[in-house]
Amino acid sequence: MSTLRQASVQPKAAPTAAPWTLLGGTGLVLLGVALLGLPFVVTVLAIAVQLVYVAYFLRHLSFAMSALRSAPADLAAPFMTTSYLPPVTVLVACKNESSVVERLVESLVALDYPEELRQIIVVDDGSTDGMSERLDALAGSMPITAMHRPPDAGGGKSGALNDGFAIAAGEIVVVFDADHRPHADVIRRLVRHFEDPSVGAAQGRCEVSNTGDSPLALLVGIDYLAGYLVNEYGRQAMFNLPAYGGANCAVRAETLRAIGGWNTASVTEDTDLTMRILLSGQLVRFDVTAVDEEEGVTTVSRYWRQRYRWARGHQQVWRDYRHGLWRSPSLTFGQKVEATMFLLAFHLPVLSALGLVLAFTWLGGLATPPFSVDLFVLWMLLFLGPLVELGGGLLIKQADRSWARALFYFLPLFFVSIALCTKAWFDGILGREYSWVKTRRSADTASPLASS
Repeated sequence: MSTLRQASVQPKAAPTAAPWTLLGGTGLVLLGVALLGLPFVVTVLAIAVQLVYVAYFLRHLSFAMSALRSAPADLAAPFMTTSYLPPVTVLVACKNESSVVERLVESLVALDYPEELRQIIVVDDGSTDGMSERLDALAGSMPITAMHRPPDAGGGKSGALNDGFAIAAGEIVVVFDADHRPHADVIRRLVRHFEDPSVGAAQGRCEVSNTGDSPLALLVGIDYLAGYLVNEYGRQAMFNLPAYGGANCAVRAETLRAIGGWNTASVTEDTDLTMRILLSGQLVRFDVTAVDEEEGVTTVSRYWRQRYRWARGHQQVWRDYRHGLWRSPSLTFGQKVEATMFLLAFHLPVLSALGLVLAFTWLGGLATPPFSVDLFVLWMLLFLGPLVELGGGLLIKQADRSWARALFYFLPLFFVSIALCTKAWFDGILGREYSWVKTRRSADTASPLASS
């Protein structure tokens, strides 16, 4: 196994405020307006925004071309068995999951991997909805270990995973979320990548199982097709740099111990762990054939809570690791650029909010630009990139044509993303406290969201 670089990969402490980012940017704009005039500053900002849109458009386009060229063949290729069967620990953190815990445990026990090489640990993170009793009953009749944390244990999902990892015996730790239903061969497909000693983690592909529950669930399902079949696939094919996604994934136990486990200060422990694995000098692999199914959110309020957490976490990981990323001796220049664009993906809607402000200054006659900047081209580049990936995902999956018509609804959903990502950015730089929040399931009762 390659030597791990531990110098800059320990978990970060709780995030601190960075109001200087806001104050510095505002001050720079005001100085420019005072010296050069509002129209000139608005035009320069618009050009800068458009250059970012161009960069992301080319990124989306290259990923889609790469995936369309080779992903279908990879999906159709027969599974090649291997004699490499390391001991595995399957680890799931659950909080108030009484609606799905029985289905979860049944799917874990049904996984196709030698029982003598498989340890299953389900961590009850201080549940108050009756899940604890159900889990204990299941543990009494099935080969699983039930662990219970007190309600005030803290640390959210990361804390629960760390506690479960403390008793893990496997060389490879495979993680699922409570609402996931992995296909039976997932472990075999994921662990084969660890035969390469340079691999620290492997990520499988997630599909949304409840696309018929609501129009929003369908949109989330299409988004997952683009995210896994195009974006993750393209990042691996072009940069050898896919992300560890936090569920339906595996991590080498030795690697996880060396870098300090899951970061309890992060609300996106998967993105945080991705960066620490890469900075340790190891690789993440993506397996497009290792599939499991999960629930997509069905309402706008649940979408907001979930994506706000993702945005807040990605933005914080960028602030935590940007210096280590660009100083890393193990990453090429191209990989550093791609990792930067990946981490800034939830900053892009914030930049889109700025683009809206600039557009309104022109349309309202507040600032006539001294030279022409085509607003139509600016906004078309913004939307064309994601549409290329979304369309590529539909083509690779050979989805029903009715799914393509749903693409029209991504426009209003994008404006929701602009609002939530902008709020997350302001909340983050102002240091507003936030902790991990559980995503409610379709079968949950109307009880308040639980968080830890």
